[in-house]
Amino acid sequence: MSPDTIEAEIARCDARSRQASQAAAQAFTRLLQLAEERDSGQIQRIARFLAATYNGQAFQFDLFELRAVDVTIGDDMLCCLDALRWARADLYTLVPNGNARLRAVIKRWGLSWPAEV
Repeated sequence: MSPDTIEAEIARCDARSRQASQAAAQAFTRLLQLAEERDSGQIQRIARFLAATYNGQAFQFDLFELRAVDVTIGDDMLCCLDALRWARADLYTLVPNGNARLRAVIKRWGLSWPAEV
């Protein structure tokens, strides 16, 4: 691969990463607002998903749960997964006061941090 080709590929990846992060900021905001304001089975799945994006080892998420949410919610979840793949930033950092808000959602939905060993 020539240096020009490598530079072009890096630029394409950077643009795609930025685009994924921008889209995820909007999607994550929508999901977070639902978890903060609503109460239903779907919203509990959203809360578990958000917690998994925060700490995937502490809060595991079964990807088959994507089948149990509305299409628009699932699309937002997939958008967030795409941004995680590009790893430009932790999703909660893309929204105002994201850390505190996400921790409040974790608490609100009774999601438990694993006991330290």
